Amino acid sequence: MDLPYVAEPVSLDRLAGDWQIYQLVSGHRFSADDMLTAWMAQRIAPGAARVLDLGAGLGSVGLMTLWALQNRDPSATRTLTMVEAQEVSHRLALATIAHNALQDRVTARLGDMRTFDHAGEVFDLVTGSPPYFPVGTGKISPHPQKAACRMELRGTIADYALAAAPLLGPDGWFVACFPARDPRGEAAFGPAGLHVRASCDVTFRAGGEAPVVLRLFAAHAHSGPRALWPGITIRARDGQWTPEYLELRAEMGSAMPAAG
Repeated sequence: MDLPYVAEPVSLDRLAGDWQIYQLVSGHRFSADDMLTAWMAQRIAPGAARVLDLGAGLGSVGLMTLWALQNRDPSATRTLTMVEAQEVSHRLALATIAHNALQDRVTARLGDMRTFDHAGEVFDLVTGSPPYFPVGTGKISPHPQKAACRMELRGTIADYALAAAPLLGPDGWFVACFPARDPRGEAAFGPAGLHVRASCDVTFRAGGEAPVVLRLFAAHAHSGPRALWPGITIRARDGQWTPEYLELRAEMGSAMPAAG
């Protein structure tokens, strides 16, 4: 499949429910990390009416969050704003919004989240799935879209937190994911004036040497008791999908994965 304003071949894939998403065939594609971030976001702020997705990429985190929130209460009015710096990802997001007839609920803006002009607008929920690897710690992909989604070319999780903090309403939440064993994740929120109020550890496969590989964070402007949510294990020791992961996918309107 081709889009006239995107130079590379694209695919149209199921995202949530009957919503579909445009992705480059050989570029960055949405992942389980995105779905997990969206899952925690809609759980931590089920009543959110105004959602912002920073560094939105294809829009997968924000759109999955919006779908789940809308699915909770179809009569509620929910809106999503997405901010993304890469033009190709922005164009794909615009195509996805049009394909799913979401123009009245979703706004995509092209720009750097660190200089996003929100004109005083505040949000009930802000999401982010930042790149994980500092420049110099790994090979940078020759594909610009992949490179920016993997390497910290336009900011770190600390930049995401700093960008999110002034955009939160009085009771707003910021939800993000980061590798569990990288201390920069936990340390990112304090300098932004945010407090981690909930976290959830994700294990990709039970029984490995370092099974907990991803941590989901929910941060708030107000301090208070911290809740450690029950961890999520995606695959059991035998490689099969776990019941909790299948339930999570169903909650998020995702296609059920094949067995094995």
